[in-house]
Amino acid sequence: MFTKFGYGTISIVAIISLLLIISGIFVSNNIYKYLSIILALFLMGFTLYFFRDPERKINPNPNQILSPADGKILLIKDVFEDKFLKSDATQISIFMSPLDVHINRCPIGGKVKYLQYFEGKFLPAFNDKASQENERTEIGIENENVKVLFTQVAGIVARRIICNLKINDEVKQGEKFGMIKFGSRSDIFVPTNWELKVKPGQQVYGGETVLFEKKNKAL
Repeated sequence: MFTKFGYGTISIVAIISLLLIISGIFVSNNIYKYLSIILALFLMGFTLYFFRDPERKINPNPNQILSPADGKILLIKDVFEDKFLKSDATQISIFMSPLDVHINRCPIGGKVKYLQYFEGKFLPAFNDKASQENERTEIGIENENVKVLFTQVAGIVARRIICNLKINDEVKQGEKFGMIKFGSRSDIFVPTNWELKVKPGQQVYGGETVLFEKKNKAL
C-alpha cells in the first residue's frame, strides 16, 4: 500500500525509469544497457519503498500522546514553548532517515488551533538548529486534556513538506495528515505535567509509540 501523498512522485519516477529501460534496450553498448536498467529498477524500487503506507493499529487514548512520526529520538529536553503552549514543556526531536516511513500522524485528537508555515534553510535534520532555522510547518492541536505543538521540519535532502490541515479542523488521534519527502525531522512539545515514556536513541513509530502519558490519570 502506498500513500496518496506520493502518487505524483511515483508517476514521474515510473516514466523516468521506463525511459531508461527503453534507452537501454535500444543501444548496442552492453555496459550502458545494464547500467540504465539497474538504475531504473533502483529508482523505482526506492521510490515505492519510500512512499509505502503500512497498516498501523491505532488505539486512541485521551490519556496518551502518540508519536507524530517514525524515526529515532535525537534528543529530549526541557524548554519554554512560547508560540502555542506558552508554558514550560518537554521537547522530543525525532530524526526520520530516508529509510523510515515518512507519513505524519496527529499525536492527539482535538481541534487545530495553531498552524504556521516558515520558509528557511535546509540544514541537516539532525542539527539542533534545524528546529528553528529550517523550512518547517508548526501545528498546534488542543482538546479538553492538553495542548500539543508539533512540527514538520525539512532537512538537507527533504525539500517538500505536505500538510493537509487547516485551522479549526477536527482531527482524530493517529490520523494521517501529511508527510515530508526524503529525510526529515519532527519535534513535539508537550506540557511538563505529562509523564515521559521514551528515551533518547529509541526507535518510534507514528500513531503507535506512546511518547507521554497523563500523570495521575486515575484522579
